[in-house]
Amino acid sequence: MAEHLFEDIFDVLRIDPDGKKFDRVNRIEARSEQSDMYMQLDVATDIYPMSAGDKFTMVLAPTLNLDGTPDTGFYTQAGRKTLADKYDYVMHGKLYKISEETKAGQLPKVEIYASFGGLLMLLKGDPSSAANLELDQRLFLLMRKV
Repeated sequence: MAEHLFEDIFDVLRIDPDGKKFDRVNRIEARSEQSDMYMQLDVATDIYPMSAGDKFTMVLAPTLNLDGTPDTGFYTQAGRKTLADKYDYVMHGKLYKISEETKAGQLPKVEIYASFGGLLMLLKGDPSSAANLELDQRLFLLMRKV
């Protein structure tokens, strides 16, 4: 079975909190249920519409291969089953920044930034959630509404 770098269920709080920037893309603001992570994510809403109040599962994975073998970097339409078959929306990208924020009297928070062909993700929260993530790591983001 493929390992997941991160997995949680998120509730969409707001859409485009800073105003609408692009025609076919919305920035969603969401909070996870299990690990109390905050996320901002750009979603191509002409393909995958989202609204405030939606609930979805989000997974970060290093490969789509069900057996966990590394991704070759080439897409083949071989008809084999992959992790993507279990989700509705999939993006491939790169983790480009990890930083830790520490405020006096509060627990430290990690900020994880990834780009999926220009669609950006910010994931912020407990540093233990980022234990399996590495800078410049290629990863897949998979989503499915619940």
